[in-house]
Parts: sequence; C-alpha cells; structure tokens
Amino acid sequence: MGIAVKQAIEKAEKNWQPPKVPEDIPQGDMPGDKLWIGPQSMEKANVVFRALLPLIKEVLGMKKRQRAVISVSGGSGVGKTCVASLLAYYFGQIGVKSYTLSGDNYPRRIPEQNDAERLRIFRAAGIQGMLKEGVYSPEIAAFLKKLQEEGLDADPKQTERFPFLESYQAAGRKELFSYLGTEREQDYGLLESVLNAFQNGADRIWLRRLGRDDTSLWYEEKDFSDTSVIFLEWTHGNSGKFQGVDIPVLLSSTPEETRKYRLSRGRDANADTPFITMVLELEQKKLEARADSAKLIVSKSCETLSYEQFMDQMNLSK
Repeated sequence: MGIAVKQAIEKAEKNWQPPKVPEDIPQGDMPGDKLWIGPQSMEKANVVFRALLPLIKEVLGMKKRQRAVISVSGGSGVGKTCVASLLAYYFGQIGVKSYTLSGDNYPRRIPEQNDAERLRIFRAAGIQGMLKEGVYSPEIAAFLKKLQEEGLDADPKQTERFPFLESYQAAGRKELFSYLGTEREQDYGLLESVLNAFQNGADRIWLRRLGRDDTSLWYEEKDFSDTSVIFLEWTHGNSGKFQGVDIPVLLSSTPEETRKYRLSRGRDANADTPFITMVLELEQKKLEARADSAKLIVSKSCETLSYEQFMDQMNLSK
C-alpha cells in the first residue's frame, strides 16, 4: 500500500469525525439524478465510512496497484447515490481520492424503453399463463384490456374481483423475475470492462452516460490517474454477474421503504403504480438472495448487520 494512503486511512481510523458537508459535493454520474442529502443519509454514510476503513486498508494492502472498487447496492431509491457520494467525499477529505460511478448508465435500454420492456414481458407471459390455465376468453380479454389501460392488471387486490388475474399475475411475475437484473436487462460486460481497466491501472477511461431519451447516449473520458477508489452505486452492485468489485456494501430496506424513497426523490413519475411496486418486490428478492455475499450490511436505522441479523430483520430466517 502507498505510504500516503495507508497513513491517511490509519489516521482516520483513530480520530475521524464527520466533516461539514457542502451542498455541491460531487455525486453519482447518472445524468438527471437529484442529490438531496438528508440527516439519515449522512448518518448511514458515517456508519459505513467507519466500517469501511479497515476493510479498504486490507484490500489495498494486498494489491500492487493502489486501487479498489466498492459497490453500494440496495433497493431502488434506498439512498445509494447519496451514501456513495458522501463516502467519496469523506475519502477525499482524508486524502484518498475517489469517484462515484452510477451503474444505471449501463442497462441495455434507456429507462423508458426498459420500463416498456418490463411491462411487455409481464403482460405477454401473463396472457400465456391464462391460456395454459384455461381461463382466457374474448370476454375476459376485454376485462383484462380495461385493467391494463387503467394500470391495475398488476394489482394483487384486483384478483378478488377478477379471479382470472391470479394465473395472469403469477405467470407474469415469474417471467419478469427471470428478466430483472439479468444480462438481458443490464450490460454487465461493458461495466466490467470499465472496472477492469481501473483495477489494471488505466489513467484515462471512457465512461458511458445514459439520459432518459434515445438521443441521450454519449461517453466522457475521465482521468483516474490519481484516483484510488471507485464507489459503484447500483441496485445490482452485489449481483455477482460481473467482476471487479472488492467490497460489496448492501443498504438494507423493505420494498415499502424503497417506494417511499423513490417518491421523495422524484426520479420517476410512475414510482407508485402497482406494477412498479411489483418490480420493487421482485428486485428485493434478488437482493436478499445475494445478501450473504455483501461484506457490509447497513440497516435503514443505520446499524451494521451480520447476515444472520439481516435475515432476522427481513423475517427470512428458516
């Protein structure tokens, strides 16, 4: 480990206190993101920073090149961007230059098109499920079309009025689950090439930028010559589907908590629909399935959790 970096980390381990944070700190590089740093994000980042110091010292101590990648994952809207940005700022303040990279720049489709693809997959599989169960008819198709137009076909409450929706939703959820967070949805190979270039010592790397329409795709070349740490903030940062992450951090939350975060964040106009609620629930299952791979788990109440404690908190213990 470089002497300067090692000394900076060891000094912070002994006497670090959270610095005053200005409003204009660098944030994740996803175009259009809004960064509002509230008290809970700061408290969570403070807890994560202290817990990271010995972990990152160990990682850097084993490497020839003084570089590490830390992923900050969790449910959509849980505060990954804020926490990762604060962590990068904190490390910069102690003399360890860092960069916050948003994994949301690396899907295969722009957000609007991916939302449409998710919905298409759910509905197409749902109808196939109805056909398989023998509950499809022209009359039921008319009811289903009306529910789809109203955005209620993914609402489990509607199954009480329309029993045919049970087979529709079950089949749709199953197929949607097989799509979310997979290589069909995310370009893991492209992101991995960026992380590998950084880990291998590249001074300048072209980074993808993805806006919210089909003309907003471009690349920016970034100088990493004196950067020691990349913070990858992304729902799928602990998915295990790509290489290059040294320390996976999981910010724990329930789907309801992440839904409230999304609403307050104002990122998506349809953040409170039954379909988005379903997507959050399915993504949560994938996060939970990979939680044992995280080296650090932090709860919504800003406590570090063991995997067993996480399982208890999420009521997943067997």
